[in-house]
Amino acid sequence: MIKIKIDRHYESKQTKGNFLMTTATAKYACKTLELAWLDNKTQVSCIPEGIYKVVVRYSNKYGRHLHITDVNGRTFILIHWGNYAGSINKKTGKSDILGCILVGVSHIDIDGDGIQDITSSKTTFDKIMKLIKDEDSIELEICGNGGQYGPK
Repeated sequence: MIKIKIDRHYESKQTKGNFLMTTATAKYACKTLELAWLDNKTQVSCIPEGIYKVVVRYSNKYGRHLHITDVNGRTFILIHWGNYAGSINKKTGKSDILGCILVGVSHIDIDGDGIQDITSSKTTFDKIMKLIKDEDSIELEICGNGGQYGPK
């Protein structure tokens, strides 16, 4: 069983987190970036805290990636690569996520808009996926610090 834990810190425009994955042979830590908590509203909010089953999934857009299943009221919540959540990717004109979770090395304001983004996302994501086999059983626990901008 692979266990992933994300400890969240809620902010007004986004949700930052610390990601720790434990496999039978390795541990891997990185940062996460999600949308702000807006009561689990579709495509504009991060998902609720809780324990979820995760499966490996394939798509044309992301190739091999992780799909978080059984999210109440939501579908196709993924863990994938990208840089912008709470701010706009100037190349595409929109956020890189609609409720998914981005992984990376650090939180930095890449584009100078005053909102922190996540760096080295594709490299980080590739490292995570190398530790996971398609048939692995994966459990994700999401918890947070609560407070003004998120669950208490």
